[in-house]
Amino acid sequence: MKLSGKAALITGAASGIGLGIAHRFASEGASVVIADIDARAASRAASEIEQAGGHAIGLRMDVTDEAEVEHGIGRAIAHCARLDILVSNAGIQIVSPLDTFAFADWKRLLAIHLDGAFLTTRAVLRHMKADGRGGTIIYMGSVHSHEASALKSAYVTAKHGLLGLARTLAKEGAEHHVRSHVICPGFVRTPLVERQIPEQARTLGITEDEVVRDVMLGGTVDASFTTVEDIAQTALFLAAFPSAALTGQSIVASHGWFMQ
Repeated sequence: MKLSGKAALITGAASGIGLGIAHRFASEGASVVIADIDARAASRAASEIEQAGGHAIGLRMDVTDEAEVEHGIGRAIAHCARLDILVSNAGIQIVSPLDTFAFADWKRLLAIHLDGAFLTTRAVLRHMKADGRGGTIIYMGSVHSHEASALKSAYVTAKHGLLGLARTLAKEGAEHHVRSHVICPGFVRTPLVERQIPEQARTLGITEDEVVRDVMLGGTVDASFTTVEDIAQTALFLAAFPSAALTGQSIVASHGWFMQ
C-alpha cells in the first residue's frame, strides 16, 4: 500500500473533501488523525474508518486557536509515534459583494484558511525537522488560488495566500526533506458548495440551475463537478510521491476550468 507505515493529520476532515482524503489515505495503509472543530463528528468519522479496517482517531481542533493546534498536533504524534503528512483542509465560504462584506466575516474566513494553515504548518514542521524523516504538507487551495470570482473576495484572497505559504515552505523545508503542495479543485459538490447555490442565486438574481450551469460549471470542458474522489486521489499521489521534484507546486483538478 502506498502509505503503509505513514501517519497523516487532516484538518476539517469530519466531512466533505477532508473525509474523502482520510478514507483514501487509510485504505492505503496510513494511520489517520481526523481533526475537526466538531469533536463528535471527528470521532464518528474515525469510527467509520476503523470499522472499514483502517486506523484512525478523531480529535477536536479549532485551527485558529494556537494553543488548541499545538495540543492537537501533540496528541496526534503521541498516538501515532510519528507524523508524515499534513493536509490543511479546514475552510469555510462566505458569499457577499465587496462593499457589503462584513469585516468580522472577512477576518473569520482568513483566520480559518490562512492562520489555520500557518499554525498547523508551524507545529508539524517543527516535528518533521526534529524527527529527521521529513514529510509532506498539502494545502487545499482552489481554482480561486489562480482566478477570481465575484462575491468571493475573502475566499479568493485566502486561496491566493496559500500559494505563497506553500512556496515559502518548499524552500525552507527542502534541507529537512519537507515538501509542500497546493491542490486546487474546481467546484466539488460538498455541503459547502451546496450552500452557495441558493446564496448566489439570490445575490445574482438568477435561478439555482443557472448558478450550477453558468457560474459553477460554465468554465469546465464537460459541464461536470470535480468529485471528492478526484481530490482524494490527487492528495494520495502527492503524499506518496517519492522526491522533491514537485515541491512548491499547485495541482489543478477542475475539469479544465483553469489550465496552467
